[in-house]
Amino acid sequence: MKLRRIRMRGIHGEVEGKVWEAESILRAGRLATLEIVLDDTSVSRRHAEVRSTANGWRVRDLGSTNGTFLNGTRLGPGEWPVRAHDILRFGNVTVVVELIKEGREEDDTQHTDNLMVEATSCHTWEDALAGLAFDRNSCPRPGEQLFALLRAGHHLVHLEHEEDLLHTILNDAVSTLDAQRGAIVLAETPQGPLRLRALASGHSQVPSRPGFSQNLATRSFNRGESVLCVSVEEDPELIGSRSIAEGTMASVLCVLLRTPRKKLGILHLDRGPMQPPFTKDDLHLADALAAHVSAGIESAQLISKQRELFLATITVLAQSVELRDTYTGNHTQRVCEYARMLGQEMELTHDELHILEIGTPLHDIGKIGIHDDILKKPGKLTPAEFEIMKSHTTKGAKILEQIPDLECVIPIVRSHHERWDGQGYPDGTKGETTPKLARIVAVADAFDAMTTDRPYRKGMLPEVAFAELEKQKGKQFDPVMAAAFLSIRQRIVQEMQSETKKLGYNGLGTVRVAN
Repeated sequence: MKLRRIRMRGIHGEVEGKVWEAESILRAGRLATLEIVLDDTSVSRRHAEVRSTANGWRVRDLGSTNGTFLNGTRLGPGEWPVRAHDILRFGNVTVVVELIKEGREEDDTQHTDNLMVEATSCHTWEDALAGLAFDRNSCPRPGEQLFALLRAGHHLVHLEHEEDLLHTILNDAVSTLDAQRGAIVLAETPQGPLRLRALASGHSQVPSRPGFSQNLATRSFNRGESVLCVSVEEDPELIGSRSIAEGTMASVLCVLLRTPRKKLGILHLDRGPMQPPFTKDDLHLADALAAHVSAGIESAQLISKQRELFLATITVLAQSVELRDTYTGNHTQRVCEYARMLGQEMELTHDELHILEIGTPLHDIGKIGIHDDILKKPGKLTPAEFEIMKSHTTKGAKILEQIPDLECVIPIVRSHHERWDGQGYPDGTKGETTPKLARIVAVADAFDAMTTDRPYRKGMLPEVAFAELEKQKGKQFDPVMAAAFLSIRQRIVQEMQSETKKLGYNGLGTVRVAN
């Protein structure tokens, strides 16, 4: 097989109609010794070079002043793949790339890094967005494709949670592009690695099979391009891949999720041997979809990080109480974990679990307003002292009233000491008139109090505390929630053993677990 040649053809201005060919290298600049001499002030003396490598033709900027552009994107450091019909710009001089093999011009099919690639897309985010209304031939999109893209935009507005957003986007992509399966993998850092965040099945109903090709997704992400592989079974590098072989992938789309600010990850879609392979039009549609939804994914990630920071701040605030009340070491952490486990068992909604996650660490925040003589008293409280201690519920509620974003957790802080029979405090609410999340924290809080050592008593062993919960169903505790807590007793004990093993027995505030 003859070595593939490259041809560059000037397409405007002084270079229009000029042609340069080579088998190994073309260097562009103002120097007369270069292969492409460009007499233009926007071009540096040694501007850029295009070189043949074992992995195909690569372009590299040589530190030019005005930059080298590939398909409208300014090149950074390193080498970048060049393919048939790519547009290169050196300063203000523009050329089109033509590849020649066996004496004829090559088509769009690329063989890079031994990967059988039918087509790629290196569109900028803005160019890809232009594909929302028009296909790659600049024709208006069919109605069903346009509707799918508009529906994706609807999700960005109406879905707040990142996981829900990712799964909805993926399901739409699988349906719209008639894929047997799909996956979204996102980068944990700008350089990776990629982590699986969502899986979806279309034609495939075998979730045990691999959902995506890690190698393919990583290469697409690292190169910053969307890739169409029509015949993966012919790829010598992928034929032995477990994800390809066991996943019965015959045709694959790896589409870059990106915004103008950064690369986010990859949308991976595949079709099986019994389906027609993806086309270049499918690649163009998927690329437009990816550009359309990426801003929403980035926003959801920012919101998620903001929530994590907010929760961390709340946890530090809650720990300030424990620093004063030495008898309740790690009480907040344990109650949070018990409440989370109970909330999941009760099948709370995503929003309810989020409020529980925020509100539980703050359930005793009002103890900040309790004097040390009472808060740190080594013995039992007198009736008068206990009345003051009970005020931590209303004090906590008043503290949080000053923070509008925490209004949703006030019912937990105020009402976690209410009882099912109406004998609790501060309001004496009864039954389901006590907020649901407060009833969950009440169970978790009481169980930890029963199993924790205090100055005036030893903590109960778990089986004794579980028996007390059983006894107090329908009296102190919501009977449904108490029953749910008892149904996960084994997991609760495992959590207690895990903490005891991690922290050891430290005297007061230590939970009691049977040996």
